[in-house]
Amino acid sequence: MTRGSLEGRRDVLTRMHSECLTGDALASLRCDCREQLELSLERIASRADGLVLYMRQEGRGIGLCNKIRSYQLQDQGLDTVEANLVLGFRDDERDYAAAAEMLACLGVQSIRLMTNNPVKVAQLRRYGVQVTERVPHEITAGEHNRHYLETKRRRSGHLLSGSQVDEPS
Repeated sequence: MTRGSLEGRRDVLTRMHSECLTGDALASLRCDCREQLELSLERIASRADGLVLYMRQEGRGIGLCNKIRSYQLQDQGLDTVEANLVLGFRDDERDYAAAAEMLACLGVQSIRLMTNNPVKVAQLRRYGVQVTERVPHEITAGEHNRHYLETKRRRSGHLLSGSQVDEPS
């Protein structure tokens, strides 16, 4: 989804959002995906230009069926990283080569990336994308996604402030 003319533009505010059927479409409370998508759309709507790349990488790249299997393991006490590992996957199977190609096709010269995931920034840079800034993209934790967000911070290296995920006082 694009806003404005992007050809030749630098520092385009960009969100690379991985598909999450359960969160984006069904409003699951166990993740922050829908809120992240809505926030990125709001931020871009307030600007002259911007971009959301909606990546078909359900469940951190393991697909919908395996994501549901991962949910079952999480319901038994595993965190999201442990569940993916038990299923035989890495904690994150996503790849951003297609995103780099899309940015090139759109003629975007550089981006300001809305993300909390430093691996996403590193992968894009490996594919030749000039990421000039990582724009924090935090959602306040709720009762149902607090453990998920803490796992992203603690196990996956996401740059989330402790106040976003700590248990309420």
